[in-house]
Formats: sequence, structure tokens, C-alpha cells
Amino acid sequence: MTATEETGMSAVPWDSSALYVILASSLVGVMGVSMVSPVLPDLRAAFGVSDAQVGLVITAYTLPGIVLTPFIGLVADRLGRRRVIVPLLFVFGTAGAGVAFVESFRAVLGLRFLQGIGASALVTLAVTMIGDFYEGTRRDAVMGLNGSTLGTGAAIYPLIGGTLGAIRWNVPFLFFGVAVVVGVVTLFVLEEPHQERSSDLRTYLRGLRDVLRTPEALAIFAAIFVVFTVFYGLVLTALPLLLADQFGLGAGAIGPVLAMVSVASATVSSQYGRVSEWRSAPELVALGFVAYGASLIGVRLAPSPILVGVALLAFGVGFGIVMPSIDTTVITLVSDRLRAGVMGLRTSVLRLGQTVGPTAVPFVAETFFPVPAEGYRALLVVCGSGMALLGAAGYLLLRR
Repeated sequence: MTATEETGMSAVPWDSSALYVILASSLVGVMGVSMVSPVLPDLRAAFGVSDAQVGLVITAYTLPGIVLTPFIGLVADRLGRRRVIVPLLFVFGTAGAGVAFVESFRAVLGLRFLQGIGASALVTLAVTMIGDFYEGTRRDAVMGLNGSTLGTGAAIYPLIGGTLGAIRWNVPFLFFGVAVVVGVVTLFVLEEPHQERSSDLRTYLRGLRDVLRTPEALAIFAAIFVVFTVFYGLVLTALPLLLADQFGLGAGAIGPVLAMVSVASATVSSQYGRVSEWRSAPELVALGFVAYGASLIGVRLAPSPILVGVALLAFGVGFGIVMPSIDTTVITLVSDRLRAGVMGLRTSVLRLGQTVGPTAVPFVAETFFPVPAEGYRALLVVCGSGMALLGAAGYLLLRR
């Protein structure tokens, strides 16, 4: 079998128990926002809160990851992956399901914060273990499969959340309890990867500092922040509210529209092993930004919910090539003894974008425009144009 052929699905180690732990952990890690986004308008009505306040349901969830993820990565590098990921899964599942039983908005935010602690490093550790267990074309194939799995989960969860939310706003939160089951299975089947571990904390931190000083790392972290600020602010927070106000859609109809991002992302990510042979990782990131920009402008121009969903497919294409490219670059930047720590820093920046977006976008729309819907439409054009131009300029520079 040639190297090119091995980069396809045939290179995936289907007999590896670690593979299924990685995929299951990723599926849980992406559940926390995509399951809830379709019911944001219902939460707004149930608790009598504003657009900016309901955005806190997402912000409270993403906030812990900003601070905790680098430290969790450090602990995972020093104590092992299994000792860290199992407790995180239990916290995620119990706190998330607990939201279904509370009656105040403050309690919702408190439990979402605890759930965010559990979620803070799940995807980070899953991607880290890809680098721990696999190398070369097999690693690229598993990275693509993991990205496709993330996209598939993120496509399905809005549908599940919207369907369950049509029953009552709190029913989707019960679904989070599946994380406890994943935690139990992981406890028994995951073998600790063989890795070099540093016993000197000062040396470890110095190594992380040196990595952060490289231009490549700085560019990667900047791209992550921009992508997730826009995605969580405009697509997952503002767009459901805009769809509800402009088209009168409920949770059951909003879910399928948002799922278009993940449908495209899953499809493209599944072919990442082949796509990565066509262009370098930095070039793919730049092209992904062009796709992001085109999608946001398309959403603004779309006259119907169906065409909004069509426009979101381009956003999913961007995700399908950008995130595997970034993750592949990150896990190959450093040795295995620093991998979880650097991935933790990557996720910390990601969580910062996830936290800033859902609060900043509604705040700007409510503060500087007569009605929030006008602000959302303007921000779609501004952010879309900026991302498209940035991606096009970056691609041309890289090609030269």
C-alpha cells in the first residue's frame, strides 16, 4: 500500500481501544454548546432575560477553560492521561444533567460553570492522545477521523437539542449524563500511553515558554482566537436569536439550520488525510478563513432559513480544513513530554474566543444599534469581509 493510500480510512487503527476513547471524548467535548444553542430563545423566555444575559449560558460554560486548561494539560503530562480525563467526564455529565432540575437562571449559570470545568480539556486530551498513540500517515488519518467525528457530533447535537427542547427547555440537558457512561468505560479500557515525562517543573515551564515565543505558535493561537470568537459569537449565539426574531423559528427548526456547519465540517475533515497532501497546513488555514468570510456574508444576504443553512455549509468547509490543520501543527511542534501542555494552551485560547464571542456580539448589537437584529446583520458583513480578506492575503503571501 502506498503512502498516499495509507492516508485514507485504511490507515485508521480500528482495532485500537484508545481510538474509541479518543472519539468518544471528542464527542462529549463538543456537546456542551451545540446541544444548547437551539434552546437559547426558549431559555430567554423561560427566565425573562435579555439577549446578552442568555449568552452567559455559553460564556459560563467556556470561561473555566481559559484558566484551567493549561494546568490540566500540565497535570496530564506529569501524571498521565487516564487519571485526568476520567474525572473530567464525570464532572461534565453530572453538572450538565443537573441543569435540568434547577429553577433559577443563577443556578443554571452555576452548573454550566461546573460543567465547563469538566469540558475544559476533553477535546484537548483527545487530540493529545492522537499524538501519543499514532505517528505519520496513521496520525493524519486519525486526526481527520477525529475532526469528522467532531463535525458529525456537532451536526447531530443541534438536531437532538432542538427536538428535545421542543418538549421543554430543560430536557436537552439530561442528555449530558451520557458523559458519565463514557467515563466508566474509559476507566477500564484506556491504557496509559508510553511517554517521556519531565520531573522538573521549572524545565517543563521553560519548554512551554520557548514554544510560545515562536512565530508559528503565535500565528496559530491568533487564528484560533479569531475563529472561535466569530463562531461562538455570531453563529452559535447571535444567529439563533436572529432566526427566532426574523423568521419566527423555534428550537426544533433552528437546530437543523445550525447543523449545516457540522455536516460540511464532518465531510471535509474525513478527507483531511488527502487534503493535507494538496496544500500545506498554513495554506489550508488561510483558505479556511476565505470560506468563513464567504459564509458569513452569505448568511447576511440569505432571504430564507433554508438559504441561511446553505450559506453555513461554507463555514463548515472552513472548519473542516482549519481545525485539523491547526491541531496537526500543534502536536508536531513539541515533544511528547510537552504535548498536553501546549494543547492546553491552545484550548485556553480557544476557550477565550468562545467566552468573548457570546457576550461581546450581543453587547455590541444591543448598545450601538436601535435593535439587536440590525447589529447582528451588520456584524455578519464586517466580520465576514474581514475574515475573507485576511485569508486571501495570507494565502497569496504563503504561495509566494
